[in-house]
Amino acid sequence: MTDIERRLAALNIVLPEATLPAANYLPYVVSGHHLYLSGQLPAHEGRFACVGKLGDTLTIEDGYAGARLCAINLVAQIKAALGDLSRVRRIVRLGGFVNSTASFVDQPKVINGASDLFVEIFGDAGRHARSAVACPSLPFGVGVEVDAIVEFALLP
Repeated sequence: MTDIERRLAALNIVLPEATLPAANYLPYVVSGHHLYLSGQLPAHEGRFACVGKLGDTLTIEDGYAGARLCAINLVAQIKAALGDLSRVRRIVRLGGFVNSTASFVDQPKVINGASDLFVEIFGDAGRHARSAVACPSLPFGVGVEVDAIVEFALLP
C-alpha cells in the first residue's frame, strides 16, 4: 500500500469509478508531463450532491463539502489516467467555479473544500495555484465544479 493509499484509507475515502463525459469532451488529456482534467461535479453514487446556489439555498459548509466531493472525483480521474496515484508529482492548479448569488463573496472558502483535500492526500505536492470564480449557474444546477492540472512522473 502506497502512502497515498494509506492517506485515502485514513480519510475513509473509497475512490469511485471515474465518470464518463456528459457531452463531447474528454475527461482528461495528457500532454508531456501534465494531465489536464475536465471539470468534475459533486456527484456520488450516480446522484448530484450540493445542488443549488451559494448565498441562497446552499451554505458555505454545503459548498465546501461539494468542492471536496469534486476533488474526490478528480482523484478518481487521476487514477484512471495514470493508473497509480504515486506518479503524481504536483497538483499544479485548480479552477473552482461556484454557482452563487451576486452578493455572495466567499467563493474561496467554498473551493477550500477541494484545496484542503488535495493537501490531505498529496501533502506538499497537493499545494497548488488556484482560481475561485463566481458563476450564475452550473450544469445540472450544482453549486460547484472543479477542474485541475497535474504534473506527473513518466513511466521508465
